Amino acid sequence: MIDLFSTLRDAVAAAVRAAAPAADPASAPAIPIEFPPDPALGDLATPAALGLARALKRPPRQIAEQLAPAIAALPGVAAVEIAGPGYVNVRIDRTAAVRTLLGPEPLPVPGAGKTVVEHTNINPNKAAHIGHLRNAVLGDTLVRSLAALGERVEVQNYIDDTGVQVADAVVGLTVLEGLDEAGVRARIDAARDRSAAGGHGFDYELWDLYARVTQWYEADRSRESHRQATLHALERREGPTARIGSMVATEILTCHLRTMQRLGIRYQLLPRESDILGHRFWETAFGRLKQTGTVALQAEGKAAGCWVMNLPHADDQEDSAEYEKIIVRSDGTVTYVGKDIAYQLWKFGLLGADFDYRPFAPFQYGDGSVLWETAPAGEGVPGAPSHGGAARVINVIDVRQAYLQRVVKAALERLGYPGEAERSIHFSYEMVALSPETALALQPGLVLSDEDRKRPWLDMSGRKGLGVKADDLLDRLETKALEEVRQRNPELPEPAARELARIVAVGAVRYYMLRFARKTIVAFDIDAALAFEGETGPYSQYAAVRVSRILDKLAEKLGGDEAAWRARAAAARFERLPAEVAADHWALVHRAARLPEAVRQATASLEFSTLAKYAFELAQAINAFYHRYPVLQEPDEAVRDARLAVLLVADRALRRALDLMGVPVPSRM
Repeated sequence: MIDLFSTLRDAVAAAVRAAAPAADPASAPAIPIEFPPDPALGDLATPAALGLARALKRPPRQIAEQLAPAIAALPGVAAVEIAGPGYVNVRIDRTAAVRTLLGPEPLPVPGAGKTVVEHTNINPNKAAHIGHLRNAVLGDTLVRSLAALGERVEVQNYIDDTGVQVADAVVGLTVLEGLDEAGVRARIDAARDRSAAGGHGFDYELWDLYARVTQWYEADRSRESHRQATLHALERREGPTARIGSMVATEILTCHLRTMQRLGIRYQLLPRESDILGHRFWETAFGRLKQTGTVALQAEGKAAGCWVMNLPHADDQEDSAEYEKIIVRSDGTVTYVGKDIAYQLWKFGLLGADFDYRPFAPFQYGDGSVLWETAPAGEGVPGAPSHGGAARVINVIDVRQAYLQRVVKAALERLGYPGEAERSIHFSYEMVALSPETALALQPGLVLSDEDRKRPWLDMSGRKGLGVKADDLLDRLETKALEEVRQRNPELPEPAARELARIVAVGAVRYYMLRFARKTIVAFDIDAALAFEGETGPYSQYAAVRVSRILDKLAEKLGGDEAAWRARAAAARFERLPAEVAADHWALVHRAARLPEAVRQATASLEFSTLAKYAFELAQAINAFYHRYPVLQEPDEAVRDARLAVLLVADRALRRALDLMGVPVPSRM
């Protein structure tokens, strides 16, 4: 991104320090640089004179008069004005600014530290549902934004292949359906053949089986002994049960990766929970937890025989009773949070050990980049890159896991890593829910109780089989988008129409998952997401396509090509615009130039609804400008070129914002 205002802010601050040095530099106040509340007042403003007045013991307006010439001499500054008691308002050279904003974008320079972002993390036991999409879209947008801001980012998708969910899937296949290892392999192969022929994969098959297993347990709780035996086998990697679990997890993971690829979501590393155990990471972490007294063995009570960690139940209750969180069960199996503590230590490079790595053979990206997975000890490939060793870790996990994330953070603190604990960030968000009507419309055959029908929304539950599969949602969105595409573009060949429908559907779902504040429950609505009016992905996509159409029509009407018209726009002189309309033109440029600030704010607060709002409001401004100041019909060449320059600046910012959100822009709408 071209960070026009950040560069100028730094220059103004440096000029202020040089022009009015404080008597005691150590006590000099920070130099605030602000955006005026009304763009008519200027492009930037500094009240620095007011802060310096006390240190220098001089009137602030007198100091402002001393600062103004130094600021006015900066490159890119057109004028400086003093206002009120001592504000200095700065006006930018608009022609130079537009030329800069249309120039080549600098490549981000990665910083020294690395941020590990962990997201998606779907249990590999059944198909992904729409609730998982919010996690993946939030995480992917965070990754894109951090990279755009020059940070080194590593994207991890943690695979819980030894947990209860995988164990229940194995129980369903081996006990309920009576399959042995060869039978499970045959079932997977048959599902692959169906998927290759356009049908659904193994993830769909296990969706219903997982719900059946839950009902089977509920009918007779003694049957849960099958779960415990399977968990032990998975953790110890023993015999055919462990091999079946590995087959199931790998096949479902492959299905999940294909689903996420439909949305442009990618990963660099797939850390497997089984490898945390296999590489003895957990044993190392457990030894430290016991040595520091972070965990204790309970001799009596409900947790007798368990290793537990005590910590206050709520951050806002200082006098709350200690809460026992089981880290190791009485049967010796490790809970999810225990393995997560070991994983977090590894992510920071605090274990003194590393995984073995190998390419994930069942799935690779088509551009030559390698998707790595952890491997059992001794099964990695020579020369594989190392991972982890982060300076900061951001875990994208829904708000219901807030307590468990607090346990992980507290464990780091008690193990003597307060800095790493501070840099362990939980990117929490609320769930995606369905209204009863939407659930019934998107899940044929779903039976709801009278009580459920009266609820304002329904929480999805894989154990109950309630939810909408992510691929079903994407298919439905593409089908409805295709209807709209055919209506608007009846001349399009079928392959082009389907590709356009796919792009619109991806933009619709990604934007919808971002537009709501992360602490807001999202009730997904297909019609609202696909609307071409209002705060939607298609609306913003259409605004970007409109600018491309202007370039096409200019070439048709006046000759030249897109490159020629972009060159003319870059050479336009902004001061040639009539004074009465110049402010409106500059307002759109000013809004577009603030994209880097919007990205920084969204990333710092982990609130990407603000970035979505920025893109929507920029799209609105582009459409309003287009209608008020037409380009094609403007007879004055200088004015026409300047208007085109304004639209191209705004279009670049809009497309960049959409790209950061993973919203693709088609060639036409």
